[in-house]
Amino acid sequence: MKFVYGLFNLSLSCLLVFAGCATQSRVAGPIPIMQAQAEIPEEQLLDVGILVFKSKELTEEQAEKEGTNSEIRKAETHFIPYHLKKTLEQSSHWGAVQVIPAETNSVDLLVKGEIIESNGEHLSLKIKVVDATGKKWLEKKYSTEATESAYSGNFPGEKDAFQNLYNTIANDIAKLKMELAPDEIGKIRTTAKLKFAAEFAPDAFGDHLKTDKAGIAAINRLPADGDPMMERLLKIREREYMYVDTLNEYYEGYYNEMWPTYAEWRSSNLTEQQAIRKIRRDAAIRQLAGALLVAGAIALGASDVNNTGAIQVGMIIVGGQVFIDGYNISKETEIHSAALQELSESFGSEMKPIVMEFEGKQYELTGSAEEQFKRWRELLRKIYAAETGFDTGIPIEDQQTEQDESP
Repeated sequence: MKFVYGLFNLSLSCLLVFAGCATQSRVAGPIPIMQAQAEIPEEQLLDVGILVFKSKELTEEQAEKEGTNSEIRKAETHFIPYHLKKTLEQSSHWGAVQVIPAETNSVDLLVKGEIIESNGEHLSLKIKVVDATGKKWLEKKYSTEATESAYSGNFPGEKDAFQNLYNTIANDIAKLKMELAPDEIGKIRTTAKLKFAAEFAPDAFGDHLKTDKAGIAAINRLPADGDPMMERLLKIREREYMYVDTLNEYYEGYYNEMWPTYAEWRSSNLTEQQAIRKIRRDAAIRQLAGALLVAGAIALGASDVNNTGAIQVGMIIVGGQVFIDGYNISKETEIHSAALQELSESFGSEMKPIVMEFEGKQYELTGSAEEQFKRWRELLRKIYAAETGFDTGIPIEDQQTEQDESP
């Protein structure tokens, strides 16, 4: 019987080992947003463009393992950058902060992001920040976890369950800006204007900047004060800003509409993921116990211990029952996983047509946000070329066709 008792002791030890493997939450301490201590002069502010975030395409297996699905991830690529925009605005360190669907030379600072993991419990982002000169400010991965209490007291545009992560990103970028001298900030702003001008009028402004082998742009020369061509291009840039403002109104509406459902999904998903892990631990523990009991019964039958028949039969019955219980618990995970999919139905990202007006003419933009933004920039280049006669690289026939099509 010593063998049997030893086997049960081994079973108990293994069960304790499994029980000790419970997931431990890493909770970040409160990180307040670092706000500007005084009003910053307009000439010392940098305009920030936050690109719609990227995310690697999820396979069904990856999505199930992470606890999400492709539709939710697609929605998050718009939701997360917009909340980061609102966080940056709270800091008062910046000029205009806008979410943009594609890269543009019209912003002073460009923020790129990639969603590494997001499921309501974990959020992991890769953030890269580059200024108009091409200088990389930072490239860093930010990760944190949320607890159930993190989902209380939240409000759209102000506080999110992962607000500590957003505040950390905002603070890191603000600290880098605060290290710059006023003339360095001025150079970034001027470089952005010259890059935009060179894009629209390369013959006139292409030599105002020089770029080194590392891709860093430096000011070679400046246009004359009151240069009419530059003044015209700055008006064109304002029209690009106008479209981005309109686009961000759409993003804001989408963000606010998504907020309650997304908050509920993330909170529920956190509970679901914790339940799934507990079910799997319980299943593993029970299956291990069952295996040990059955193995003990077999070993007992092979020993020379007297009167082991009843014990052996009992161990096999109990062990078999534990196997069945463990299997049934494992099957419950499928129910939990299926419930997660139902919470993504309200997410969508269809872009409605936007009508833009420029000096008495209206232009309707259709397609995705990326397509509309690209189309609007093409239209601005064509309008500029038609008015000034400068070559922008667009065939003349295309320019004329566009003007004919305009109402």
